[in-house]
Amino acid sequence: MHIYFSGIGGAGIGPLAQIAHKAGYTVSGSDKQDSSYLEYLRAHGITNIHIGQGYKAIAELHAVTPIDWFVYTSALPLENPDAPELRFCNEQQIKTSKRDELLNTILEDTGQKMIAVAGTHGKTTTTAMTVWLFKQLEYPISYLLPAKVSYGEMGEFNKDSQYFVYEADEFDRNFLAYEPAVSLITGVSWDHHEIFPTREEYQQAFRDFINQTKQTLLWQDDADYLGLGGLDGDITTYEPNDAAVHAITLKGFYNRLDAWLSIQAVHKVTGAKVEELIGHINRFPGLQRRMEQLLPNLYTDYAHTPEKIRGAMSAASEIAAEAGQELVVVYEPLTNRRQHFLKEEYKDCFNGANKLYWIPSYLAREDPAQRVIPPAELITYLTDPSFAVAAERDDALKTTIQKHLDNGDMVVCMAGGGGDSLDEWLRREFLPKN
Repeated sequence: MHIYFSGIGGAGIGPLAQIAHKAGYTVSGSDKQDSSYLEYLRAHGITNIHIGQGYKAIAELHAVTPIDWFVYTSALPLENPDAPELRFCNEQQIKTSKRDELLNTILEDTGQKMIAVAGTHGKTTTTAMTVWLFKQLEYPISYLLPAKVSYGEMGEFNKDSQYFVYEADEFDRNFLAYEPAVSLITGVSWDHHEIFPTREEYQQAFRDFINQTKQTLLWQDDADYLGLGGLDGDITTYEPNDAAVHAITLKGFYNRLDAWLSIQAVHKVTGAKVEELIGHINRFPGLQRRMEQLLPNLYTDYAHTPEKIRGAMSAASEIAAEAGQELVVVYEPLTNRRQHFLKEEYKDCFNGANKLYWIPSYLAREDPAQRVIPPAELITYLTDPSFAVAAERDDALKTTIQKHLDNGDMVVCMAGGGGDSLDEWLRREFLPKN
């Protein structure tokens, strides 16, 4: 079977393409622009990737190697319901679906049960931690990771595994396509406002997801926020003041909370002792773009909402304090549309930084009728904006970052975008060329 992945460079689609490739399918795909994710896929055997998502390119590929299944990112029909690739496949009566249908097919065919990680923030880190623990126990596991790690591939399919670990994203209600055996809810606060116009709709989606899960693990605060009192099912809640949580030594309060949920899930599935799992998690090596050190004192992080920023600041502040450093943050918001909803929530989320450089938002899936909010205006929503300045992603910013590094400061760059984001700019401007 030939499966074509549209948006193959995306964090959700790319690893799924890798799993399909490992499972023996013929895989090809396209994306708007080249990126480090596409380089990763090419290096792992997926080489038939087209840059650009036009009608002609997919038609020419189909003429040579007929496409059986067209899998697309949730953003495709939202951006353009008449997207050229989707239109071509409809005309040719090629099967089309989002990623959830393909993944469910793989799970049904192999009998593997899903361990889902859901929540507004902390999903990717918690998914990576869960995979790490299974690997330390040498327990056969399949998984899909939307970030690179040092201890495995982004997408892995093990025919001997009973479980498949998956980051179940709420965007476009994707997570409601699954019925997991175990779900971890890492933290919930209203997001993806274009999909969930009200906070209540967002909360209801999580309640529906939990109803579809056999066993759910989450923090009591999130259970209260979601109003789970009337739900049936196996729901286990935890309090962060549990003494065992304090035995986790990872940097960052929220990282320690994510680690605890991973430990509990793996404990329930494998029977491994919690004390053993804590020992393993304390050696967790991290993952790309989650407080990832690019150079001495230069870090990149995926934080792009107030909750994610607070989590990143928790880890960064502990690292900087331990080293006696000044903490400098460069922030690139993810999408202008999100800023219209989030701007009043920034408040104190950068507390602990000595200096903040706020650059223009990374634009994607935007409403052309919405005014683009400039950095200087967004800064005014901070409780204390005195340490923040508006900046551009240019040579002047590069010089500024280098001066801070030369002074021995810790510089953390926070960005949620993909291709041509602040993260990619950092790698291009500061890392040695191959």
